[in-house]
Amino acid sequence: MTASPDNPGLKNWLSIIALGVIWGGAFLSTKVALDGFGPWWVASGRVGMAAIAVSVLGALLGQGMHRISGARSWQFILSFGVISVAGALALLAWGQQHVSSAFAGIAMGAIPLMILPLAYVFSRDEGIGPRRIAGFVVGFIGLVVLVGPKAFSASGADLELWGRLACIGCGCLYAIGSIITRRSPKMPPLAFAAATLWVGTLILVPIAFWAEGAPASLMNTPGYALIYAALIPTAVGAILRVNIIKSAGSVFMSLTSYMVPVWSVIFGMLILGEQISGTMVIGMLLILCGIGLSQSRALLAMFAR
Repeated sequence: MTASPDNPGLKNWLSIIALGVIWGGAFLSTKVALDGFGPWWVASGRVGMAAIAVSVLGALLGQGMHRISGARSWQFILSFGVISVAGALALLAWGQQHVSSAFAGIAMGAIPLMILPLAYVFSRDEGIGPRRIAGFVVGFIGLVVLVGPKAFSASGADLELWGRLACIGCGCLYAIGSIITRRSPKMPPLAFAAATLWVGTLILVPIAFWAEGAPASLMNTPGYALIYAALIPTAVGAILRVNIIKSAGSVFMSLTSYMVPVWSVIFGMLILGEQISGTMVIGMLLILCGIGLSQSRALLAMFAR
C-alpha cells in the first residue's frame, strides 16, 4: 500500500524513530562544536559537509542534481535552502550560545504545533482534525513535563531573551520548510536534499568568513563533533526528512520533534548514567499518548493488516 498522511506505513514509522535517535544527540554535538567554532562556522560547516556527502551519495545512486528540471522546482529548492537550511541552522547555532539545551529542546518540540495551522491552510490533504490537534497538544504537554521547569528558568546570561527568540524562530522556519517540501514538485529526494544544502552552504560560508574569519582545525574534539553533526543529523537527517514528508506528510514528520527529547533522556541514562525521575517517566508517557492519539487511525489500520 502506498504511504499517505492517513496511512504512513511501517517504513515511515521506522524512519521517524531513526530520526528521533539521530537528532536526539544533535544538540549535544552542536554544543561541543561551539566550544571550538563560532556559531556561523558551526552552521555552515554542518551544511557544507552534508552537501558534499549527499551530493556524492546522490550521484552514486543516480539521483544527482542534474535530475532536477524546471524553474518551479528550483524556486522551491531556493525557498527551502534559504528558510529551512541557512536561516534555521544559523538561528539555532546562535541561539544555543545563550540558552540551555533544555529550552532549545522545548522550542524544537513546538514545531508540530507550528505546523498544524500551516498544514491546514497550505496542505489540506493531510487531514488536520480535532484528534490530531488534541494529540499534538498532549504530546507538547508531555514534552514540557519531561524537560521540567528548568527549561524556563532564566540563567541571567547576556542576550538570553534573544537566544530564546532565535530558537523559537528556528522552529518556525523548520515548520515552514516542511510545508515547502510537501508542496514541492516531484523530483529525486537525494537531489532535492543536496540542492537545498548547497543553497544553504553558498549563503552561510561567506557570512562565516566575514563574521569569524578562517575556521579552526577539525582535528580536535569540537571538530569531530562538527563532522558528526554534519554527516549524521544534517546529511542523513535531510534525506530521511525529505522522504518522510513527501510520502507521509509534514504533520506526520513533525512527530519526530516529540521523540527527540525522549531519546535524549534515554541516552543520558544509558551513556551518562543519569537518573530518570518519576516526572520524566510521566512526561515520556504523555508524549507517547499524544503520538498515539494523533495517529490512532493509522496505527489501528497498520496493526489490523
